[in-house]
Amino acid sequence: MKIVSIAISKKRGTTKKYIETAELIENHGIKDDAHAGDWHRQLSFLASESIEKASSEEFKLNFGDFAENIATTGIDWKSQPIGQVFKLGDEALAEITQIGKECHKKCAIYYRTGDCIMPKEGVFAKVLKGGTIKVGDKIERINK
Repeated sequence: MKIVSIAISKKRGTTKKYIETAELIENHGIKDDAHAGDWHRQLSFLASESIEKASSEEFKLNFGDFAENIATTGIDWKSQPIGQVFKLGDEALAEITQIGKECHKKCAIYYRTGDCIMPKEGVFAKVLKGGTIKVGDKIERINK
């Protein structure tokens, strides 16, 4: 299980831009990301396998297109229980707070492709412990 992409945006409802490293701030999220703040959806995760499956000849999709902060490999996020804690990189900890979401208004990817996988396959978390993460870092499930 590892991080294959990290992405942030300045504004909600838009695709996110790829970055190599990110600073996770305890009880806030990723520094400089529009979704960071004092709430339960400070981080978003999506499996790279889901992104690849949604991509097609017609719609070449990139990491960040679904507004996910962290794309991963080797984890079926939607099967993880609420409250499950993950270690990201050497020190950061994130706790799953929500699986899927209800879209109240359409996002950039929906208008581009006609669908979005985040409501069904995206997972949201809060940062329990901050730290620096980078693409390629391992992700560990912490036993409860």
